[in-house]
Amino acid sequence: MRIGELSKRTGVSPRSLRYYEDQGLLTSSRSDAGQRHYSDAAVQRVSLIRQLLEAGLSSRVIATVLPCVDDPGDLDVAEETFRAMMRERDRIDAEIAHLIETRDALDVLVRANSRHRAELSTAREPVAREV
Repeated sequence: MRIGELSKRTGVSPRSLRYYEDQGLLTSSRSDAGQRHYSDAAVQRVSLIRQLLEAGLSSRVIATVLPCVDDPGDLDVAEETFRAMMRERDRIDAEIAHLIETRDALDVLVRANSRHRAELSTAREPVAREV
């Protein structure tokens, strides 16, 4: 199938499909006129790439993981894939820890601002005059 058909079947833009190919995530053959042609298996491949991207993996990490899908019986590939996934998991854990620290720091500021706003609102209350 040509790139337009693959795009329709996957919901992924032709530009993204070309990017996947440039990154080594997807392959095609070329016609004599230079048009890209993809196998039917490309639909599943694009779906897997999208899932991995949506999970937060970069195209570089995905390129490391995909050989395990392509050759599941190769122990060396499986080991490298495992190491890549563990590095990515460690990166995500570090990012989560940083986000938690950032949220906690923001919570301190929110509490301080809430106290300040409460003080301002009580200072603005009109004083009752005796008649």
